[in-house]
Amino acid sequence: MAQAIEAVGYPDERIRDRGYRTMLRTIVGQQVSVAAADSVWRKLEALLGETIPPEELLASEFDALRACGLSRQKQGYARSLCELVTAGEVDFENLPADDEEAIAALTRIKGIGRWSAEIYLLFAEGREDIWPAGDLAVQVGMGKLLDLPDRPSEKETRELAEPWRPHRGAAAVFIWHYYQNPAL
Repeated sequence: MAQAIEAVGYPDERIRDRGYRTMLRTIVGQQVSVAAADSVWRKLEALLGETIPPEELLASEFDALRACGLSRQKQGYARSLCELVTAGEVDFENLPADDEEAIAALTRIKGIGRWSAEIYLLFAEGREDIWPAGDLAVQVGMGKLLDLPDRPSEKETRELAEPWRPHRGAAAVFIWHYYQNPAL
């Protein structure tokens, strides 16, 4: 790891705001380019206001949200999030301290899987031991970092990261940085 840090340097901070808007932004950004997600987000802000209140999104017509670029599926996910937030069933300020319990709470939201929950906990909550082993870039980057002959599986990636507990989150951020370095 020390040699890799020397080769590529430290990554920039990747902190996101805690709360509903960050999770909504995660939904908006699923399976589209960053530019497309930014465009949809700006249109949502123009339609609903910069804070995009969950009540306002719930009251919005399908066609208005579609005109912003939200597909039927993403509208379902966004509405699920808004319903849980307005009902007080997901409280981003009081997620369980245990990482697995927090992941379980977040994956109750339709459209939020383990990876999205882990990314939220790592970047919005700053949880130090979150390890997104299912992330392709983490797997490829880890294989490159450890000079493995093949990309490790999710299970192998989890096992290989055990020695980095309780700082696997920092390792993940560095591995993404390492993975993105074109010189390696």
